Amino acid sequence: MEKTILRLYVTGNTERARAAIHNLRRICADDLGGQYEVTIIDVLERPQLAEDERILATPTLIRQLPPPLRRIVGDLSEADKVLIGLDLVALDHNSANSSAKGQSA
Repeated sequence: MEKTILRLYVTGNTERARAAIHNLRRICADDLGGQYEVTIIDVLERPQLAEDERILATPTLIRQLPPPLRRIVGDLSEADKVLIGLDLVALDHNSANSSAKGQSA
């Protein structure tokens, strides 16, 4: 497995920032098997980095490596959606197909 490099942009020591940091650490520990590097950037302390990355809202998580770049905005509370959004796990097509079969056109 290739090493995953993540950057989490937060604004200060807010409840939302603390939740995103906690959730990211939990996701990394539970799902990335030690093959990751995380950098947490406070946009109040390093505004130029946020501007360079075009961060418009926080918290924002960016997967820098492996390419392509992926972004997630929010507190990262839904681990499955974060992993799928960052393309770190494959979507289970069987469950997607079975739920689609239950719907009629």
